[in-house]
Amino acid sequence: MYSISEKINITEKASVEKNSFINDEALPSAIITFSCGHCRHKNTVEIVPYESGFPIFQVYNENKVLSREELLKHGIVNKTSQRMLHFGELTVNDQPTLYFGTDCTSCHSKYICVFSFGEKQPGLMILNISGVWKYE
Repeated sequence: MYSISEKINITEKASVEKNSFINDEALPSAIITFSCGHCRHKNTVEIVPYESGFPIFQVYNENKVLSREELLKHGIVNKTSQRMLHFGELTVNDQPTLYFGTDCTSCHSKYICVFSFGEKQPGLMILNISGVWKYE
């Protein structure tokens, strides 16, 4: 799990087995499984809420990694509703949104995973995987 600091190009979306984890499914951690689009290897990544990931703002700030337009075009994030702008202008489901880079453990293709985690309503914690995308 690493941050991405150089410009990237999204090439394809990977298949993710489960993309929503509620309450105890997300705590203490959630295990996501995605299939590599290049070699079809099944990869697993552990997401630990409040520890894993980096703010999505780092990706689109000054278009350093991806532009806002590219994030929206690929369906990675959505524009945040007015009432939730304190989480940033681009989020997943109006929740705090994070990302991380990971590699296929078989062929070492590079992927970016974007997810949100937060309390949707009192007593309902949701970790949502927006998706995992292969990049160059």
